[in-house]
Amino acid sequence: MLIRLDQAVLEATRKLKAAGVEGARQDAGVLMTHILKADRDILYREPEKILTDSELSDFNALIDRRVNREPVAYLLGVREFWSREFIVNQHVLDPRPDTETLIAEALVQMSDADKEYRVLDLGTGSGCLILTLLAERPKATGVAIDLSADALKVAERNADKLGLSPRCDFANGPWFAPVDGLFDIIVSNPPYIPKRDAPALQPEVLDHEPHMALFAGEDGLDCYRDIISAAPDYLVAGGWLCFEVGIHQADDVKNMMQHRGFSELKITNDLASIGRCVSGRF
Repeated sequence: MLIRLDQAVLEATRKLKAAGVEGARQDAGVLMTHILKADRDILYREPEKILTDSELSDFNALIDRRVNREPVAYLLGVREFWSREFIVNQHVLDPRPDTETLIAEALVQMSDADKEYRVLDLGTGSGCLILTLLAERPKATGVAIDLSADALKVAERNADKLGLSPRCDFANGPWFAPVDGLFDIIVSNPPYIPKRDAPALQPEVLDHEPHMALFAGEDGLDCYRDIISAAPDYLVAGGWLCFEVGIHQADDVKNMMQHRGFSELKITNDLASIGRCVSGRF
């Protein structure tokens, strides 16, 4: 069967719309360019291009997975974050632009590009936090922790890809259990979704992202309690703790940090003016 590129994209768009996928046309175009290993301009430059049987089959297979609401980043196998490309799959969260708020704030606390900062990332997932910080501060070193051995494999692949393996160690375990030494800054994007909110999540999240990286008790604050309680024992004097937080959680996390003895507490908003990062000094 001969089918043109534009016809295949149009049919895929219809299927995605019928499945309730937002941005169906954009997703279809992205997946087509991925299959063709081409830039996006091919959609407009060569709309009449006849697809090979293999190209059409591979494209339709990705569309079927997207109809099942699998995130586009998992279909592509990569996600751009802070202008770098990170490997992602079903074992790690799909990095979101909101999380760049935490990077921006952490870099403020790591303002000296010549300092040999020690960074600890708790619940590293894809490694996008710590690896971005190490890439931005070439003399920094770090340790990345995750309870999921599969997630750590992804983070290690990203470290290799970015040439950062010599400056980052990885350890498997819960929070501080595998950690030794003191750090200038601890960063974490821990699970923070209350279990009661699960039914309201998009299928892309609920059905495909790892639940152990999403949910944290009835109020979503369990992981913050655990980390805040122990963090001072792993910080140098004047060291920083920086969190990503969920919607409406910033004040609660700030209060917990204040009660534990942190100072210079700050809530940083994301681009949607939502309190997305809470930081403090001990």
